[in-house]
Amino acid sequence: MPPVVILSEDPIQIAQTVFKSGEGAEAQFLGVVRGMEDDRTISGIDYSAYLPMAKKTLQEMVERGQREHGPHRVFIQHRLGFVAAEQPSIVIRVRTKHSAESFELCHWYLKEIKTSVPIWKRPVFVE
Repeated sequence: MPPVVILSEDPIQIAQTVFKSGEGAEAQFLGVVRGMEDDRTISGIDYSAYLPMAKKTLQEMVERGQREHGPHRVFIQHRLGFVAAEQPSIVIRVRTKHSAESFELCHWYLKEIKTSVPIWKRPVFVE
């Protein structure tokens, strides 16, 4: 599986893990929309992105991850559009040889996405 990065309105589907020879670990982060934002109830979050830049930034991030952290497989899906409370908005799956590097890379990708990818969120508050 080459690195896969998806930005779409499609719901996140949790796929079955299939390991390749030499892979011994998969770490997965599943981010779900909380029902509260700034101590106020929300019905969900409306995610938007500047797609050309977001796709380019994600691709460069994956390439940098491969260069700086060694070979691994990664799958990232971030929802766009309205995502209801209690529904997943992002999934990151990283497969590596050892568990520690899977956990570290999964955290690294999440931090990079939150700090450098032009994806914005607008909470939809319940009145």
